Amino acid sequence: MTLLQSRTSLSVLAVLAAVALSGGCTGASYAVKIDAITERDASTRTVAPQSYKITSKNPAMGDESLRYREATEFVKTALSSKGLYEAPSSEAADMIVELDYGIDAPRTKIETVSVPRYVQVGGGVRYEQVPVTDSRGNVSQRTVAVYQNPRSELIGYDEMPQRVTVYEKYLRITARENKPAAEGRPPVQIWSVQSSTEDGSKDLRKYLPIMASATADYIGKGTTSSKVVKIKDPSQVVDFIRKGMNDSAAVAAQAPVEGPKI
Repeated sequence: MTLLQSRTSLSVLAVLAAVALSGGCTGASYAVKIDAITERDASTRTVAPQSYKITSKNPAMGDESLRYREATEFVKTALSSKGLYEAPSSEAADMIVELDYGIDAPRTKIETVSVPRYVQVGGGVRYEQVPVTDSRGNVSQRTVAVYQNPRSELIGYDEMPQRVTVYEKYLRITARENKPAAEGRPPVQIWSVQSSTEDGSKDLRKYLPIMASATADYIGKGTTSSKVVKIKDPSQVVDFIRKGMNDSAAVAAQAPVEGPKI
């Protein structure tokens, strides 16, 4: 890694840490499931892999599609938060990062929803005496009916089962050693992070930066079981991922870098 790359990575790390500490604004909250694994003997490596090249795991996605380019930028920003940087060529990269994303087939499930319960209150009719003046100017009292509209009043909630259709959106990032396959086996997997979220939406483009945000904290780490993290959008962390490396590099270039202490 060059000195400039080192400083840029450190600056991006500092910016991301500041964003995380500053908190986020209010917005919708999404539950993202995370599964992360890392190689067992990672501690035996003398030098941790730092440079990468991203490639598509699914040939059907197409490297030139707008969706793929957007997803790649989100993942690059997430990788930069761990001090990783893109190599100038595939040959120079320490690892190849395979990118896969999409929407699984819809499925139906039963969810418990709270249904408000209302009752009608009020209403009816009442009678009032009102003064009436005739053509001669004489005033008399007349009884008239006054009708009142009923109103709805919330008295509680009922828990009801409801059948809903959900779509699982996923983002999978796998890093492998940049070495040719040996004896029919793929290169050694260094780490892998899978994120997914499900609801009634089919808008994959909306969810890619949300899942990339959840992925960032687990790059190069392992989880003993699936974890569910809450991600808010809009929030400063998601916005940081959504803006991509161009904005991150611009911010990093302006951020002061502390020199080595003597």
